[in-house]
Order: sequence, then C-alpha cells, then structure tokens
Amino acid sequence: MTEVHVRSMSPDEFDRWQTDLAVSYARSHVEAGNWPAEEALDRAREANAALLPQGMATPGMIFLVGALPDGAPVGHLWIGLTHPKGLAGCAYLYDIEVLPERRGQGLGRALLAVGEEAARQRGAAALELNVFGDNAPAVGLYRTSGYRVSTQQMRKDLRG
Repeated sequence: MTEVHVRSMSPDEFDRWQTDLAVSYARSHVEAGNWPAEEALDRAREANAALLPQGMATPGMIFLVGALPDGAPVGHLWIGLTHPKGLAGCAYLYDIEVLPERRGQGLGRALLAVGEEAARQRGAAALELNVFGDNAPAVGLYRTSGYRVSTQQMRKDLRG
C-alpha cells in the first residue's frame, strides 16, 4: 500500500474545504433525489454548520490533510470522535476525499487507513460512515477495506 501521512488541516485549508464540501454535499443530495437543486447549497451549509458550531474548534472533530512522504497533497479527512447517533466507542467518518488528479493510485485506501488509525489512537473502537449508493468506487473501497453494511436505505421513483 502507498504510504500516506496526515497532518492537521490549517485554518486556510479548512475554509477552502468547507466551501468545497458544501458544494459537493449539495450535489450528492440533488443527484440522489433528496434535495431540490435550488435549496441544496443552503441546506448543505446549514447541515455542516449544525455539526460544526465552533468551526474548526468544534470539540471532538478531527480535520486531517493527507500527503505523500515527499509532501505532495493527496486529500483530506473529517472524523467525528462522537457518533452522531451516540453509539459508544464509535467514531464517524463525515468526509474523505482524494484529490481528483490522485485518484486510481490506491491513495484512498491508504488515506482511509491512516484516518482509522487516527480515530483508534483517540479511543475509537469502531468507525462508521455513510456513502451514497451511486458512488460505486467508494462503496468498493469501503467493502474491500473491511466495512460492512449496517443499515441501508433504498428508493424507487414512482413518477414515471
């Protein structure tokens, strides 16, 4: 596996990431049929603000940037040490992303592994995440990294 190191996100990186995250999260919800496009970005921003009332200083949140040994950036992770549903000992992976130009090189698996280790070092016994069903590359990565389906939502469009 490719070696990836992580470091804490800087405040400037956090600000850029928050903007990009809201756009990406909104798009995912629109594509999944959860939110209307005209409301999606506002809803994404509100959802993130609710999870991060103190921004980067919100307790129990880890914001990491992944890099190769030579310092070249790979991607980022956002992990909450407290599960949103209160599951004891279970951290929650809110976001992981490999930079588009770095995808397909095994770096997602390496980034996920260092994120798991960061959560483990902070006392987590498990790590849970949500993945949109149409994100086949991510589903495959998680499945082959030892994640199992714990809940599943399904939808059928009845309009036509």
